[in-house]
Amino acid sequence: MANRAERRAKNKGVPQQYDQTQGRGRGGMIDEGQLQERSRRLKEGKTGPWKPTSSEQEKYEEIAMDTNPNNYDPPKVIRAPHSARQWARVCSWIVIVLSAIAFFVVMWIPNLPLWAIITVSAIFACGVISLFFTAGDPKNNPNLDQNGTAV
Repeated sequence: MANRAERRAKNKGVPQQYDQTQGRGRGGMIDEGQLQERSRRLKEGKTGPWKPTSSEQEKYEEIAMDTNPNNYDPPKVIRAPHSARQWARVCSWIVIVLSAIAFFVVMWIPNLPLWAIITVSAIFACGVISLFFTAGDPKNNPNLDQNGTAV
């Protein structure tokens, strides 16, 4: 197993044949990675020691300062159905909701015939099953990202 100096040299990107310390301290040696980073920062016009910053945060702060808080246009969450499949889906949900309400009503009425309970349950089951047939293509679902994860 490599010793600590070799592992550090490997992590810093210094090949072992160029590691002049050979396991000793690095005092007085020039670190090429830091020189390249400093050179890059000087080209960008930045001076002083490196401090962690986020350029994205600065970008979002600029956007936030430029936006008008009175100019708020919320996106439409509920859209009217525009195809036969979507209208069928709306009808399926209406059937499910009405049959669920009917099921609660039937459940609390005493001495109701068994055929009424079976009919309401069958209508509810048909509504739920019809959702599988009226469901759209999952590839066109706007609520999923490219990996199929809900957003």
